[in-house]
Amino acid sequence: MPVITCVEDLKRIYKRRTPRMFYDYAESGSWTEQTFRENTTDFQEIHLRQRVAIDMAGRTTKSQMIGQDVSMPVALAPVGLTGMQSADGEIKAARAAEKFGVPYTLSTMSICSIEDVAENTSKPFWLQVYTLKDDDFMKRLFDRAKAAKCSAAVITVDLQMLGQRHKDLKNGLSAPPKLTFKSVTNMMTKVQWGLGMLGTKRRFFGNIVGHAKGVADASSLSTWTAEAFDVSLDWDRIREFRKMWDGPLIIKGIIDPRDALEALNVGADAIIVSNHGGRQLDGALSSIRALPAIMDAVGDKIEVHLDSGIRSGQDVLKALALGAKGTYIGRAYVYGLGSMGEAGVTKALELIQKELEVSMALCGRTDVTKVDRDILMIPRDFSDRWQ
Repeated sequence: MPVITCVEDLKRIYKRRTPRMFYDYAESGSWTEQTFRENTTDFQEIHLRQRVAIDMAGRTTKSQMIGQDVSMPVALAPVGLTGMQSADGEIKAARAAEKFGVPYTLSTMSICSIEDVAENTSKPFWLQVYTLKDDDFMKRLFDRAKAAKCSAAVITVDLQMLGQRHKDLKNGLSAPPKLTFKSVTNMMTKVQWGLGMLGTKRRFFGNIVGHAKGVADASSLSTWTAEAFDVSLDWDRIREFRKMWDGPLIIKGIIDPRDALEALNVGADAIIVSNHGGRQLDGALSSIRALPAIMDAVGDKIEVHLDSGIRSGQDVLKALALGAKGTYIGRAYVYGLGSMGEAGVTKALELIQKELEVSMALCGRTDVTKVDRDILMIPRDFSDRWQ
């Protein structure tokens, strides 16, 4: 077993063990990948303010996200196709999150279904929902979430149409994936991954196949996905979804303060500052750079979370110090999942928690809920350099 000291170590193992098609799916952005890169590099522009001779005993990373107790303010973000990164990947990730005491968010475009995850976990998880045109499917999706006792719904609003990701097109990554000689040959070299996939019955989109009208198998799935997303989505449509779901509601995909105000007006309990991991509008602001203006607009009126670009506990700390009440990791836990399954997801969470706790203490704080901008050194033009 190699010595694993950071999420980047997990990424290196993940790259070796996972088929290229699915590695590229996770490790890519749209168009030139500018936003994908800046989501991580912009964190590096913010520095931490070290303090000394302060009692560092009694440290805690415990907090709450939408009223739920968490061992640290980090949730597992919704990631599509997780069950292709590792066999039954959604179940493995949900179990790791449950044991660690953080929320798990299941993607609508998951391989394992809502029911699969519910049957293999004992605590409620969150369900991420896309804004689809099919009202009947949407209502039944929310009803299935209620039956599974999901404790929150996360509506993704930044995917009315798909941003172009060059690597996915070249690899034939679609719903379902189009297997080529090159991709199959590569899969055959990933023995551990292949054995896992042979041992599971879950290989297609479990929330869609058999649930959406006309989608009974993989061949009919591609037609449905091509037509399902609602390009005419507006805030009135989101209000309709709010009526379908009477539990805690989080809206994901907010980058502009004006949209944050709209989310507040439709009755959301929280918003997630996110640019879809740089996979939609290339050239959009990084999430961490967009966060301050959104906090100024709505931070005292609604709970604000941050997603996209987090790879370490220090990234989490910086987001919290800028005002976020919660954060999300997607790629960081997928690296762990693809490298070592459930144990790898746990390892990713352990790495982030340790770095969060130590960095917080060295900044003179012992309670993660008490961190603020005083622990940061922020460039003067970090969030307001735009004309």
